[in-house]
Amino acid sequence: MIAKSGTYTIELIRDENYSENSTDNFISYDKIHFMESEYIFPTKIGLKSSENGKLISSAIIGSIGGGTGIHLNSQIIEKDRIIVCCSDSVFCLSIPNLDLIWKTQADPASCFEIFKFNESYIIHGEMEISRLNLNGEVMWQKSGADIFTTEKGTDDFEITESYIKATDWGNRTYKFDFNGILIE
Repeated sequence: MIAKSGTYTIELIRDENYSENSTDNFISYDKIHFMESEYIFPTKIGLKSSENGKLISSAIIGSIGGGTGIHLNSQIIEKDRIIVCCSDSVFCLSIPNLDLIWKTQADPASCFEIFKFNESYIIHGEMEISRLNLNGEVMWQKSGADIFTTEKGTDDFEITESYIKATDWGNRTYKFDFNGILIE
């Protein structure tokens, strides 16, 4: 996936085969931002920052938890940083240097999507809906009776002007206000 921030281009790629300190890696990265763990990461995302076709920096992020993909709502590009969902965590990296600003475990399993809301981020996770402030600190987290996805994987999450709506595996619908209070 290719994203733009001003004159910078950020390329995101899944790189599950990357192994730290291996000479067999297809891509070598300038920076490695992995969560500390003895487990193998199910998702590793490589990022490359460039301007006018010239590579500025590269980094790879990885975390434990469930596997996640790269899609329209898996990251947010801001003027000077990119915020990316990767497994159970959300990573915030500087643009263009891809230095780690913060990382937060926002779900016990997987962070599916991220949305900007006022001066915060709403995370659609597998087990929890979370709200993080701009520094990556958890403002609140809410869970349901089951995982926040449906069998079809569609129409399971929505942010409206008044509330956040999430549907779980049992097709139960939850409406949270923006302070994390269940309103329905």
